[in-house]
Amino acid sequence: MAAVLLAVSGCVSTGAGRGPAHGSTPASRPEAGTSTMRGMTLPSWYRTDYDSPAAPRYLRGIRATGARWVTFTPTWYQKRVTDSALHTTDETAGDASLRSIVKRAHAAGLKVMIKPHVDLPGDLDRAGIRPRDRTAWFAAYRRFITHYADIAADTGAEQLAVGTELAGVSGDTTAWTEVIKEVRGHYDGPLTYAANYDEYRHIHFWKALDLIGIDAYWPLAEKPTTDPAILDRAWSPIRQQLAAYSAQQHRRILFTEAGYVSQRGTTTAPYSWTVSALRADAEQAAAYRALLDSFEGRRWWAGVCWWMWDDWPDSGETPARLAYSPHGKPAEEVLRRKWAG
Repeated sequence: MAAVLLAVSGCVSTGAGRGPAHGSTPASRPEAGTSTMRGMTLPSWYRTDYDSPAAPRYLRGIRATGARWVTFTPTWYQKRVTDSALHTTDETAGDASLRSIVKRAHAAGLKVMIKPHVDLPGDLDRAGIRPRDRTAWFAAYRRFITHYADIAADTGAEQLAVGTELAGVSGDTTAWTEVIKEVRGHYDGPLTYAANYDEYRHIHFWKALDLIGIDAYWPLAEKPTTDPAILDRAWSPIRQQLAAYSAQQHRRILFTEAGYVSQRGTTTAPYSWTVSALRADAEQAAAYRALLDSFEGRRWWAGVCWWMWDDWPDSGETPARLAYSPHGKPAEEVLRRKWAG
């Protein structure tokens, strides 16, 4: 198994983002190595977020944790789950601002993954997208994702996600294989898809990609806990399943997202922004520590990109003291000890 895993793709690639590969495949592209991503997501909620005066400070703060990667998430929208059209809104990061922040991230010593999202209005889950006209939806999606593939190539972004948590359409293997083939005509860096933790086994196009991406929001406990033994026991069977799956697919596994709010009960529902109104910094920190203790050093694991750093000034719907951000909390100290120390 070790010999197989040494041969599969990792988180960095020679020549990533330097221009179109014109039909190359994972087997024919340069080896991506076996490095581990230490990353943090900096999402955008408005078209000018990435132009914010706070951006340089945020990037410095991310770098100070020991992170070496940052993920940016430009987002398009569709009005209904059955629609076939995708469109930008005032909540979509402007192209110029995205290009600018990639340049800033590189100047700060950070590698970049661009991870475009498609979302629905309000609190509707993108996993519910099931377009009435799938052919039209995939045509629109190809235009959307190749737009960002071009930006990734132009800016030298080191990695690109071709989709995120689109469980309602991710079962269409033929369509996604065509999407990935078209993306590779625009961008020659490593590609992944960010599947939700309960979606990844239903994906059948992993071998067209370089990495298996999982948004790792597995519940770890039935009641709130900071006990490392309980958290380690929770991760143990998941870890075994993922190791076997990595070997089966001949791909390393990247946690394209993982995160915990600083609220009591976050270990019971890591995917929830509002699990509780009670602050629980220690539980958040324990969850960070348990994930890193469980996975760091395993050759089949390609790393983690935490969700998320600070919200932009005046944009956060969840108070910072309760939000996913580890900034200024014990969870940040966990990262500094693990990554920077």
